Amino acid sequence: MIIAAIIMYFVSQEMESIFGESPSSSPLGSSPPLQPVPPQQPVQPTSALGEAQPGLTHVDSSGQAKMVDVSPKQDSERVAVASCRVLLGQKAFNLVASNQIAKGDVLTVAKITGITGAKQTSHLIPLCHNINLSHVRVDLTLNEEDSSVVIEGEATTIGKTGVEMEAMTAVAIAGLTVYDMCKAASKDISITDICLQHKSGGKSGDWSRN
Repeated sequence: MIIAAIIMYFVSQEMESIFGESPSSSPLGSSPPLQPVPPQQPVQPTSALGEAQPGLTHVDSSGQAKMVDVSPKQDSERVAVASCRVLLGQKAFNLVASNQIAKGDVLTVAKITGITGAKQTSHLIPLCHNINLSHVRVDLTLNEEDSSVVIEGEATTIGKTGVEMEAMTAVAIAGLTVYDMCKAASKDISITDICLQHKSGGKSGDWSRN
């Protein structure tokens, strides 16, 4: 036992001279207890200026689709303007311009259908709110430069949520109506550039496409 103790003493001195500290009293040494790692918080996407960007409002914390609860919001006037373009081709364009399409007055029928479509938005898109619209405008203009119909739609309400989807639904349904009434004259018709042009009201304020 004495010899073993002497050997351990010299080993301890040797290690202290090498590492600058004496070894642990345990033959295998010991390490400090591991500290628990705190759970990571989800990282919010940030803009170039470092500001947090809004997430998807129609998805809950478990990733399931949900309808947004707008009851805490204040009523305000909300307006949205959207547009789209229907490329007819020269033949169909000439027939529309001269009101010679067999199904009738394309621009008038599409205008009424677009207004009707705006009022049916919540039935077509299930997570949209059933909004009490105070005004819907749909205008269709013939453009000779590219043989197209330019459609602009505007929706207005006083309520707790915006009318962007109503405005875009109006122009999309009007565009589909133009296609339906002209498809016998040409199958090469395309509906393009459905987009929001302007919105106002609500927490996010005003926005316009550059």
